[in-house]
Amino acid sequence: MLTAQEKQPYKLYNAKGKKSDFGKMIKALRSADIVLFGEYHNNAIAHWLQLEVTRTLGESRELVLGAEMFEQDNQEALDLYLQGKISAKGLDSMARLWKNYPTDYAPLVNYAKEKKLVFAATNVPRRYASMVAKGGFQALDTLPAKDKSWMAPLPVAYDASLPGYTKMIEMMGGHGGENLPKAQAIKDATMAHFILQHYRPGKLFIHYNGSYHSDNYDGINWYLKKQNPGLKIMTITTVSQQEIGKLLAENKGKADFIICVDENMTNTY
Repeated sequence: MLTAQEKQPYKLYNAKGKKSDFGKMIKALRSADIVLFGEYHNNAIAHWLQLEVTRTLGESRELVLGAEMFEQDNQEALDLYLQGKISAKGLDSMARLWKNYPTDYAPLVNYAKEKKLVFAATNVPRRYASMVAKGGFQALDTLPAKDKSWMAPLPVAYDASLPGYTKMIEMMGGHGGENLPKAQAIKDATMAHFILQHYRPGKLFIHYNGSYHSDNYDGINWYLKKQNPGLKIMTITTVSQQEIGKLLAENKGKADFIICVDENMTNTY
């Protein structure tokens, strides 16, 4: 029987379910144009690894950062903070920060501030995703130009057959109808749009997002590839298992690298 000191909180696997390690992952990620880092929003291991991966890649590549956790209409406030023109308290007042921002995302933003990196607010403002969930993409047509500037250009390409979108309908048992995955799609399309807007050839863009937005190489990845097929995109995801010594078949193939976390890991909220 393992002692507490011998237990590991997570293991890394590649897409095929073969055990990997931090060094191998970094070596692979270093050659990418864009890395989509899929997290569980309340998972401490994922947040710790986000910072470690970012710091380590930053030693050999010029970085651009971006995150789902910042909505595009908060870019100005985020830029002011990165430029040292407002305090952390000022950012909290001006931007709609997630409740776990201080513990889970502030370290990434502060790294960008320290290194003078661009940090892109990539997500569509939540109120517009809610409009799509209720009335489909057409609900956005009457918005003023300013509001439309905070999202992917309309009309948004949409493939209802993508695994993430079909699974969403299955998980909800049909409740929410066909507009629910469309609300997910406006987020995916918008994040891809602003990733590409801030991406610079020769630099490595690291994007932090919920794993569902990039699992199985669809979601954000699909929109990025549609607009720029030549990009080398690599993905990381987070999964949780009771036993982490072997990756479950259902978790294989979700991403290039899979962080398999002990399901007893303490959540950040």
